[in-house]
Amino acid sequence: MSDIEQIASRSQQQLTAAGAPFELVQHEIGGVPVPMYRNAFATLPELFAAARVHGDKEFMVYEGERWSFARFFAAADTLAAQLQQRFGVAPGDRVAIMMRNRPEWAVAFVAAAQIGAVPAPINSFGLRAELAGSVRDVQPRVILCDGERLERIAPDLVALDWTAIVVDDPPGPLPRVHRLHELLDGPAQAPRAVRLAPDDPALILFTSGATSKAKGVLSCQRAVCQALYNIDYIGAVSALASPQRVAAIVQRGLAPTILAAVPLFHVSGLHAQLLSALRHGRRIVFMHRWDPARALELIRAERVTQFNGAPSMVMQLLAEPGFDEATASLAGLGFGGAGLPQRAVDELMQRKPESMSGVGFGLTETNGVATAASGDVFVYKPRSSGRLSPIMTLRVAGSDGAPLAAGQPGEIWLRGVSLMDGYWGDPVNTAGAMQDGWFRSGDIGYLDEEGFLFVIDRIKDVINRNGEKIAASEVESCILQHAQVLEVAVLAAADERAGEAVVAVVVPRPGAALSGADIQAHVAARLAPYKVPARVHLHTGALPRNAVGKLLKTALKREYAGT
Repeated sequence: MSDIEQIASRSQQQLTAAGAPFELVQHEIGGVPVPMYRNAFATLPELFAAARVHGDKEFMVYEGERWSFARFFAAADTLAAQLQQRFGVAPGDRVAIMMRNRPEWAVAFVAAAQIGAVPAPINSFGLRAELAGSVRDVQPRVILCDGERLERIAPDLVALDWTAIVVDDPPGPLPRVHRLHELLDGPAQAPRAVRLAPDDPALILFTSGATSKAKGVLSCQRAVCQALYNIDYIGAVSALASPQRVAAIVQRGLAPTILAAVPLFHVSGLHAQLLSALRHGRRIVFMHRWDPARALELIRAERVTQFNGAPSMVMQLLAEPGFDEATASLAGLGFGGAGLPQRAVDELMQRKPESMSGVGFGLTETNGVATAASGDVFVYKPRSSGRLSPIMTLRVAGSDGAPLAAGQPGEIWLRGVSLMDGYWGDPVNTAGAMQDGWFRSGDIGYLDEEGFLFVIDRIKDVINRNGEKIAASEVESCILQHAQVLEVAVLAAADERAGEAVVAVVVPRPGAALSGADIQAHVAARLAPYKVPARVHLHTGALPRNAVGKLLKTALKREYAGT
């Protein structure tokens, strides 16, 4: 065992021992005892109550507008009271949130969650059918949205008699549409207190997974709060293992400030950025949309100390002219998944040698909890996805489900207190994802002899473009709706800027006059822009299949995606 691994192991033992801040106790889930943090909040309203101590400190920055914690909680409380009194929202009711990152997104989330309603953030990049489909799934009492999202779902809003609260002015008069600013005008209000239990529902986050339809991941209060406390643990163990890096950061004397470019409807944006900043009194700077040049401007102007994003976003920042000068305040960069390419790792460590940069691996179904490494631990094994969190158990399983030895790749299975309750209204997919209390991630990886996880592949046919997960089957289904398409295969191709690009291999019908631009226009009219294929190849002859008719995508990837 290396010196750094010994330090990290001792730090974990110190932090999780009896009487320590991250003391572990046993909790039984489905008859199986699992570890959890004794001192974590039991429910989200308890966490929000503790965050009120930050008072007049600056909390959120967006497009030149600045919100204090006091202003934020006044707005959230008033909206919560309105949800109860005017719209009849009760504990357990769903409240859908559809808007880009902005302060009102956070107000909507906290207002709903503190009265026991279940926030259901929906992917704001979706077009009408995608947005409406997710709303139909959760059947919300109220939809909170911005004007752009309202315009997309306006026909469904009228037809299905949904109630919406819009941040911006609505696109013309619509029934059952209310303006947020009108609800917040007047004296501040306080909602009626509700009593929640740790097993009560807390949150529905959507994930595309490997199917053509987004699935709503339902988590209880305990799972979400344990996941949030685990973020605190990661920070604590990283600090103990990297004292010199922490000392250098403290010496700068800058207020902890996060640049939030990852959408809040993702577990990484919601948990690791918004809710962590809320709990600990940190500033958070929202970006309306991702743009690396604009990100550097904000980092410089707001003296941002932390940026978390998809590996491709970190790579784009590093490639942006003026990175070194603009990021003088930046104490750390974080990224998720399988980590950065080796070239980017080398560049990051060369240009930010003293930073507390790090990596984490987790899924929506685990509330982001799995493995992590930061500071000296990250530098020790920068190609890994980190060490296992104390509240999670991990198995690398063979095809028969049996655990594999160190160094042998297999499917990553996860079990722990932060696991989802299941897919909302979808017992079939829930049963397919779970086995004897284990969540089967669909990712392929291995544990080394020191317990570091390396994620090397995916079973699921999902394309990761700038952190957005795209189900290949969804894009394939869309393209097959084109009257001149006979067959199609959608693949992931390595892309220097986006991480992965969507590539479509299309077999036209005999005699069809079809171009790649036709296919791109067809998808663009039906799916979100980020799902439109970056490249379309017209294939002559049938797509390759095996003896039982299964499509051989490996052969197509070699020919068209360079893998």
